[in-house]
Amino acid sequence: MEVSLLFKIGAVGILVSVLCQILKHSQREELAFLTSLTGLLLVLFWVLPYIYDLFTTIQDLFAL
Repeated sequence: MEVSLLFKIGAVGILVSVLCQILKHSQREELAFLTSLTGLLLVLFWVLPYIYDLFTTIQDLFAL
């Protein structure tokens, strides 16, 4: 796993947290929820290839 991916995930987390706090204080809870959901999906799409590689490696390991 690349270190830059961890920095990207951290940056998205900080950005989503700040945006959610701003939206919650301006009485827009629905948009805050959608913002956090979007951040979660973005990070999931970044990590999905690594999860696929993990399961492929585990499958090859136990396919004796």
